[in-house]
Amino acid sequence: MEHLHYKLYKPFGMLSQLDSNDAKQRRKKRFLTELHDFPDGIMPIGRLDEKSEGLLLMTTNGKISYAINRSGVEKEYYAQLDGEISDEAIALLSNGVEIGLEGTTYATRPCLAKRLAANPQLPEPNATLRLGRHRPMSWISITLTEGKFRQVRKMTAAVGFPTLRLVRVRVGTIGLGDLAPGEVSELPKADMERYVGNAFCTCSIS
Repeated sequence: MEHLHYKLYKPFGMLSQLDSNDAKQRRKKRFLTELHDFPDGIMPIGRLDEKSEGLLLMTTNGKISYAINRSGVEKEYYAQLDGEISDEAIALLSNGVEIGLEGTTYATRPCLAKRLAANPQLPEPNATLRLGRHRPMSWISITLTEGKFRQVRKMTAAVGFPTLRLVRVRVGTIGLGDLAPGEVSELPKADMERYVGNAFCTCSIS
């Protein structure tokens, strides 16, 4: 079987799934199938929650999906925060914080967190996002090697700076590039398989 691989910009307000068995959810929610005529057997690699946006990888190769999900590959996010984040809060994020997870507390692994000197060049935010024009905000880059449910949002809230907008810009060496929300791009087989087979090589795929 010739496997196919894609990267896409998952828009705000869309679930990271192809469909739902829940008839009510099917009527009220948006699914990835509206973006592209994907082949049979396609699956998303990892997830972005409904209110997050950005890079999502998809493949028909279950072995590749498993390898990426289990490898501890880096995932980089840009987060727009409520307030001007402090150096102390950046240090706390970098060293790991405690967040709520499945009814208990979880200590996040150390990660790379840094303040962005300028606002990133991203598509305009969804109109339903209430981004105050007259209150201070800041942007950070945060790179994780794990992916707990709503982890970035929980981490920034834990240090006192709730996330207002969250965009995933990189998974391993594969970048979001210039994709616009809703756009889908096929990834060459050789690039995807080299990416996995060489333990997420340093050659960038953007």
